[in-house]
Amino acid sequence: MTDAKGLGALGPRVDPEGVEFSVYSSRAETVTLCLFDGTGERETRRVAMARGDDDVFRVRVDGLKAGARYGLRADGEFDPARGRRFDVAKLLADPFATRFDRPFALSPGALERGFDDGASRPKAIVEEAPPAGASEPGRARVRFCDSAIYELNLHGFSATLPGVDPALRGRFAALASAPALGHFRRLGITTVEIMPAAVVCDEPRLTAMGLANAWGYNPAVFGAPDPRMAPGGFAEVRAATDALHAAGLEVVLDVVLNHTAESDEFGPTLSLRGLDDGTYYRMREGDPARYVDDCGTGNCVALGRPPVTAMALACLRRWMALGGIDGFRFDLATALGRRDDGFDPAAPLIEAIRADPVLSRGTLIAEPWDVGPGGYALGRFPREWGEWNDRYRDDARRFWRGDAGSKGALATRLAGSSDVFAAKGSPSRSVNFVAAHDGFTLADLVSYARKSNEANGEGNRDGTDDNNSWNHGVEGPSDDPKVRAEREADVRSLLLTLFCSRGAPMLGMGDELGRTQGGNNNAYAQPGPVSWIDWTNADMDLADFVARAIRLRRDHPCLRDDAFLTGAPAAPGLPPDVEWRGAKAMLEGAGDWQGGPPFLVAAFALPTPHGLDRVAIVLNAGEAAVAVELPAPSPGRAWSLALASRDAPDCRGVTFVSPARSAAVFVERDARP
Repeated sequence: MTDAKGLGALGPRVDPEGVEFSVYSSRAETVTLCLFDGTGERETRRVAMARGDDDVFRVRVDGLKAGARYGLRADGEFDPARGRRFDVAKLLADPFATRFDRPFALSPGALERGFDDGASRPKAIVEEAPPAGASEPGRARVRFCDSAIYELNLHGFSATLPGVDPALRGRFAALASAPALGHFRRLGITTVEIMPAAVVCDEPRLTAMGLANAWGYNPAVFGAPDPRMAPGGFAEVRAATDALHAAGLEVVLDVVLNHTAESDEFGPTLSLRGLDDGTYYRMREGDPARYVDDCGTGNCVALGRPPVTAMALACLRRWMALGGIDGFRFDLATALGRRDDGFDPAAPLIEAIRADPVLSRGTLIAEPWDVGPGGYALGRFPREWGEWNDRYRDDARRFWRGDAGSKGALATRLAGSSDVFAAKGSPSRSVNFVAAHDGFTLADLVSYARKSNEANGEGNRDGTDDNNSWNHGVEGPSDDPKVRAEREADVRSLLLTLFCSRGAPMLGMGDELGRTQGGNNNAYAQPGPVSWIDWTNADMDLADFVARAIRLRRDHPCLRDDAFLTGAPAAPGLPPDVEWRGAKAMLEGAGDWQGGPPFLVAAFALPTPHGLDRVAIVLNAGEAAVAVELPAPSPGRAWSLALASRDAPDCRGVTFVSPARSAAVFVERDARP
């Protein structure tokens, strides 16, 4: 049971005498509770629900206990132009259910109106309220500026993870295993960001092609874990988050509130469409029988309407209260703030999250775009929200691809992206990434000039063509030692750039291990080995390099301070907070920034209680070695090479030879023996 503001308690509520059920619908003529036996196959009883003045249908069943299986049927007009698509033949999932007995799968007649496939559909399971004290979230909040985020897909991360019971692979339980926790500790990450784990249903198109959704961005119900990822329900989710918290890690869940698996007007009726189509979804102006599709998925949930806002809040609070989740990454988050005239950062759901005493304390991250008009909203979310910064991704890639004139844009990203986040007053709200689930892996970024998505069954038309990638003259895998060495160095250079930038760095699953998807930059339809980490062939040397880069960032506040770099000293007599340099001197005029190959030296300085923290990075994306003069060190101190993407000699005084296509990080240390 969850309390949805303004609607009272929705979903099943268990007490010593029985169970009360409630569900919202403003348009249904009747709603019927359908009870099933312990197998979920045989319907045992139907009970009519009574409508209240608040448009909530309720019924109490005495003698019923936790563990009962149920579904709903709603009847009324079928008039799509008036937001009515009722089909009493369809067994509907309760949108406030907390657990289901099986995964969602489309039956052969699932798309046919009047076809009853209720026997095979998932049944919600009645669960008791958690015991006192168990409803508090884990509260392992990490400051954005101190974070190192690791984005993972539950199945892809653990499908072949050695030392994990095969029965636990692909599940929340695998995250609590010693091998998983050991890998996270080895890397030194602070935050595990789990890709969607709510109940999902494959798209009809994928089902017809014999494919399946690998990522989970197609939810059927928002507030219940998918039985494949957590057959133990929220108890399994909570056991995993408890283990992660005990290891000192924060847990963020990727949630999809913007659309559902019911898709467009030709899609399946699974839950919201059959209960109250015109309330739960946005319809096109002038053509109300069709859905607004700002998400590119067939429909958009009407999150600004009070009953829908209440449902979304209840689902989020449930993941925190029952699952111990510390915060959320919101998929296509512009949809959360959509009004009729465009995106509004003060829209009802966003304001409700801000006002909620539990949700407002969580880590909140927006994917700040959707595909609708004016959908690109980077930098426009509330100050306390982090935002995926795709400009960081693109500018870092262009620099390391060797694009002319790219060093100025990269400097802006290294300094915290003030061109985007100045109004927030915080560079740490920029979630920086070079690669993520959506697009090339880091290894593929430097190995493929073109995407290779044929396996998705769309003629290679899906996925972006704007990858800013390169391949060192060979498309795809290569046995040439020189090509392999160049690619490995590029990956390390990109990683060093990421972890030396102001903001909150995010690492994609397996990018620390050299994971490849064979050039597929849209592997959402590949739930098999393409989307898995191949632990047998994992590059553990690269993992150690990533761990050193994360440790370097952690040990040097000047790399992660929550202030934009300005080029001014923090106090008189100190070096500037950043010096932008070429090979020999400061970069000053426009010609210095625009001319020459992509080469940049940045020296950061920050006074701390323990003294001046100073780090210099040398980024050479050109094809030739460069003799570099670092800025003069502080009195009594000297520059020392801390980490480099290629083998390179340490500096002699302030001079250093930067190999072609390489990155190096220097720290200022006490010069005395």
